[in-house]
Amino acid sequence: MDLINLSLFIAGTLVCTSVLFGLFSARAGLSFLLVFLVVGMLAGEDGPGGLEFDDFRLSLWVGSAALAIILLDGGLRTRLATFRSGLVPAAWLATLGVLVTAAITGLAASWLFALPLWLGLLVGAIVGSTDAAAVFSLLKTSGLRVNERLSSTLEIESGLNDPMAVFLVLAITAALTQPAGTGLAAALALLAQQGLIGAGVGVAAGFGAAALLQRLPLHDTADGLLALTLLAAGVAVFGGAGWLGGSGFLAVYLFGLVTAHRAAALVQRALAAMDGFAWLSQALLFLLLGLLVTPHLLVRDLLPALGVAAVLMFAARPLAVALCLAPLGFAWREIAFIAWVGLRGAVPVVLALFPLLAGVPHARELFDVAFVVVLASLVLQGATLVRAARLCGVNLPDAADEAALRRRYGDFVVDGSVEAAELCRFYALPAPPEGLTLAAWTEQLLERPPVAGDSFEWHGALFAVREMDGPRIVRMGLRVKIDT
Repeated sequence: MDLINLSLFIAGTLVCTSVLFGLFSARAGLSFLLVFLVVGMLAGEDGPGGLEFDDFRLSLWVGSAALAIILLDGGLRTRLATFRSGLVPAAWLATLGVLVTAAITGLAASWLFALPLWLGLLVGAIVGSTDAAAVFSLLKTSGLRVNERLSSTLEIESGLNDPMAVFLVLAITAALTQPAGTGLAAALALLAQQGLIGAGVGVAAGFGAAALLQRLPLHDTADGLLALTLLAAGVAVFGGAGWLGGSGFLAVYLFGLVTAHRAAALVQRALAAMDGFAWLSQALLFLLLGLLVTPHLLVRDLLPALGVAAVLMFAARPLAVALCLAPLGFAWREIAFIAWVGLRGAVPVVLALFPLLAGVPHARELFDVAFVVVLASLVLQGATLVRAARLCGVNLPDAADEAALRRRYGDFVVDGSVEAAELCRFYALPAPPEGLTLAAWTEQLLERPPVAGDSFEWHGALFAVREMDGPRIVRMGLRVKIDT
């Protein structure tokens, strides 16, 4: 009993301390997740706590379960309607974007650490994907109001790109440990298997869960039980998809998404409790990863590891984002913001456990590099998220701040159903083709689904989308130059 009581005391104290410090550190713009990580390090063998912990297998088990819960919560909160503007760019970022990021970062790691090429590419694969826990957490707590296309792209990308990162890590690990039994065809077959089985299990389970929930005798006071049911089902979907040879990460995210769409009212009741489950998962995961690292070992390779982080943040991620999003009509300020919000969190550290358990040479060194990259990302990118949004001009004004609304959208408010040609003639502007409403004309010029905050210039006048009703433009802002 003494051992049990001591363990519970230590765990409760660490979580409580992390939350208290996190509440105060949030004022300085630091991520809650960074605080959990640092508290875990302080409690570890090199810190005042002096706790020795090196159970990598247990860490992988706990990390996978925690990531499943975090992705489930993200899927439950992602509205299917946002897919109209975010799915295509997120899909490109989650596939080609991860490949480009991993390749550039891997080449840099190979050079900086004088590693064989495949080991360098393994480093790139480990840190190549954005982290759902970090992205969901910072977008939720930062108070940012970015347009739907940006927020949905970031959220969907972080939910979809884990399977690609897992595939790359497993494929390269297999190539390094079992070179005789691997090949390009086998690797591509593994990728297809992971994606198809994961997506199939997730969607099918989502439909089934939604139908089941609507038939359960859930009363108004059963919100906690409802959340617990969703939690247990999500973890089962994650494990079942993986057992069948699919991607559990993709399955649990799609499970949450489909369930929330098919049983929206019931899921809405469970979100408050799910939020608590997700925060607890994040706290335990980052505390455990903080305990797992040995800080004095990080110092040995700190400078080249920071070099890998710098290449990732300032070269690999921006180039990958630009390559994926520029052809889709994203403005350069939007591309710059998405590139900067490529946060790394628990996923790279959890992925770095696979080579350790598989016996890959230099695996401990790769783990330490991943940890430094995560720390650098949370410190630098996490702390400057709001500032980056303002610098890139993507933060939308508050609906109650009329002065800010006028600065962003212009002095005039115009209904989206007015005749575009007639409006332009009234303001002495060249008229667009006849018969188009202002909303239809805007969609034609943008060549993509519009969102609040979209804008375009027309012979010196600024037209901006001010208010949307689903996919329909309701009101536009207008600013015209007045000759004096």
